[in-house]
Formats: sequence, C-alpha cells, structure tokens
Amino acid sequence: MKISLVRLSTKNLATVAQRIISNIQSGKYPVISNHPLTETLQTSYNEYDLVYTKQIYSGKGQDVAHADHERDVAYTNLKAFLNGYRKLQTAPNYQAAEDLYNVFKTYGLNLDRLSYSSQTAQMKKLIEELETPKKQQSISLLSLNPAFTEMKTKHEDFEAIFADQADANADLRNQSSASAIRKDLEKNLKAYLNLLTVMKEVPGWELLYTDTNELVKAAKNSDVKRKEEKPV
Repeated sequence: MKISLVRLSTKNLATVAQRIISNIQSGKYPVISNHPLTETLQTSYNEYDLVYTKQIYSGKGQDVAHADHERDVAYTNLKAFLNGYRKLQTAPNYQAAEDLYNVFKTYGLNLDRLSYSSQTAQMKKLIEELETPKKQQSISLLSLNPAFTEMKTKHEDFEAIFADQADANADLRNQSSASAIRKDLEKNLKAYLNLLTVMKEVPGWELLYTDTNELVKAAKNSDVKRKEEKPV
C-alpha cells in the first residue's frame, strides 16, 4: 500500500483520512476495533479538520484594500480639485487653492501609489499640516471642509482596519502551526497504513487491507486529476 501523503493536496489528505476513519468505525472489521492507533488517528484528524480550511492570514485583506481604495479616492478627488481650481486665476480665492496644492506637493502627489505604510506616514503629515489654522482658513474659503473631513475620516478608517488586520494576523501566528498539525496526521496515517500492510496476510486483516487499499488508490487518483486540471 504505497502513497506519498506529503504530496496529497490539503483537501485530499483530509478526505482519505476521513474515509479511512469511517471505514474503521463501520464495524466490518473486528480486528481493528478498539486498537489504540485508531484513537490516535482520530485525534490527529480532528485537529487537522479544525484548521486545514482556515486561511493562513486573517482574511481581512479585502477590507483593508477597500478602505485603502476609499482613502485614495478622497485624496485624489481633493488633489484634483485643487489642481484644477488653482489654474483658474479669474476664480475667487484661486491663490488659496494654489497654497493648498503646494502642501500636497510637499508630501507627494502620488501617495495613492505608495505602499500602505508609506502612504499612511505621508498622509498623516499631510493632514496635520492641512489642520493648521492658516490652511484651515484656505480650506474654508474654498468651501472644502466636507472634502477635507472625508479624506481625514477615510484615512482614519483605513488605519483602524489595518490595525485590526495586524492584530488578527498576530493571533493566527500564535495558534498551532497548520503545517505541524498536518505532519502529525501524516505520521499517524502512515503508521496505520504500515500496520495494515504488515498484517495483510493474517486472518481477519485481509478484507480491511483490501478495502483500505482501494481508498488509498482513490486518493492518489484524485490528486493526479486535480494537478492535471490545475491551470498553468
């Protein structure tokens, strides 16, 4: 009974272990009833079953990306307005738009293209300067208070969600390693299959060996098919 358990997909390893355990519990094979190895196998499968479908990280990546997009939109909209308005020298308070646009220049006109951490650092400085009395006066002259508040709020929302993701990822890393749990299941499953191989010619063990061997073959065939269908 040959099978490379380490080469099985995450799902197929769980499937073959579950089918083998169900087979053991069917009552068809008295020779394996109450064998200590079956309890060990069941325990390791239960632990594996709890974690194998979980994501490695917190799953909050989409929330972070969405919050970053919202922040980018608020930033680029305000920047675009200032850039356009400052060029209309016949418009009232165009110089206020020029002054505010220069603040954006100071901290970067491409903040939305930076990494999360770099953008956060620069946005914080940008917002701090735009909150000074002189800049707030210019913002008020252009009736941009709502736009500025939106940009600041979207930035703060991003920071809060990003912090939640960092905390969640840290918690996941503190959990038992999924790879370690898989190795434990592989070890116990291999020990069980080796037991059946050694005992296959002993009366009472033949049928158990034959039936289990069919389950193992099915697992190998399923994994080969999965790899063939996987897009390059």
